[in-house]
Amino acid sequence: MKTMPLELFSRSRDSVGHSPMCVSLASLGLLTLGMLTGLAQPRLDAKLGPEVVYRGNWPSSPNYAYDVKIAGSYAYVALLHGGLAVIDVSDPTHCVRVGGYADSRNYYAHNVAIAGNYAYVLDVDNGLEVIDVSNPTNCALVGRYAGIYSTAYGQNVVVTGRYAYLALWPDGLPENTTTLQIIDVSNPTNCLFVGCYGKWLPYGLAVDGHYAYVTDSATGLHVIDVSDPTNCVQVGVWTNAPSGQARGLAVVGNYAYLGDGNAGLRVIDVSNPTNCVQVGSYNNGHFIGAVTVSGNYAFVSDINAGETAIDVIDVSNPTNCVHVGGYFKNLSVIGMTVSENRIYVASYDAGLQVLDCLPNAQFTVQVNALTNVPLALESATNLTDPVQWTPILTTNVATMPFNFVDPDAMTGNHPQKFYRVHQP
Repeated sequence: MKTMPLELFSRSRDSVGHSPMCVSLASLGLLTLGMLTGLAQPRLDAKLGPEVVYRGNWPSSPNYAYDVKIAGSYAYVALLHGGLAVIDVSDPTHCVRVGGYADSRNYYAHNVAIAGNYAYVLDVDNGLEVIDVSNPTNCALVGRYAGIYSTAYGQNVVVTGRYAYLALWPDGLPENTTTLQIIDVSNPTNCLFVGCYGKWLPYGLAVDGHYAYVTDSATGLHVIDVSDPTNCVQVGVWTNAPSGQARGLAVVGNYAYLGDGNAGLRVIDVSNPTNCVQVGSYNNGHFIGAVTVSGNYAFVSDINAGETAIDVIDVSNPTNCVHVGGYFKNLSVIGMTVSENRIYVASYDAGLQVLDCLPNAQFTVQVNALTNVPLALESATNLTDPVQWTPILTTNVATMPFNFVDPDAMTGNHPQKFYRVHQP
């Protein structure tokens, strides 16, 4: 007879909404069944996490949605073939365009930032455009910085204080032109170039205090001291070799959260910018593109729009990032932002998608067991003899831990539910 390391967890309906909400019955299960062995014991953990649900959309086709930012009850969407669109999202089930701005030029808006009464649109053909959105129904162009060159792809724009920070691809730029550019926009009618640094293939851009953070797909994360924008100096770097796929970036507090393609989410301690150190990671097996962080959660996109469009990762402990939910739909995610537990997605030809992130609405069982060995996860609604264990899934997992979301734990008519996992 084969012995099977075994662990059980219970989930009680009375505990829903409380954390921690799982009661370990591992000792009871092992003792009762007499299966103490020398083999590695599979472990179970579980928690309540957010569930992402669809609320509404605004179809932008054929003007592809490329980026989105939120201010108040409005979404500001950069359209690849349509400039800026302003969408009233106060009722997400009925998103309505109320204004915007586009001109007669070929318009390839890639990114948008909102600061005060202005939207800053980074456009391939028109450069950086400053648009007065104080009246969303009557947006007006008030200024432009056109020194970007028509074939240089703008990858990101961040506005803080009097400066706009631009991340530009070098394609089409004159030789030795740098790809992080800083523009003084304190007078939006007269935008002035003040400084620059680096020559990379940038994707992500964040500015926090005196530092600008730039992801270069090939070399990782660069930290630039921009306290004197006329004399920018690199002070730190974290290399992502050999992955070479750095994309999205969010910086919150002492940590930078980097979407590193097939290498997953990387969490970098940047409290000492001269010594950036990776402290955590999570690899969901997808190609991570966009990253945004809100509260204890990182929201990361699958750039290939496979079975999962958005994964929700608990980063409250950066050294132990845990998958807690997601939006399991085939949805392209080009740009993404989160505001008040609502996720806004610029989804290219699918337009603007609005999703709600419902707290404590999704139950996840995490299994930590031997890799490349079949495991069986089972559940029961009581532990009376004879216990009726129902198989949930049998799988062979190459990486651990493995997460299983059980929707029945939250929606089923059970006062309590028990789980066990075993490997032969």
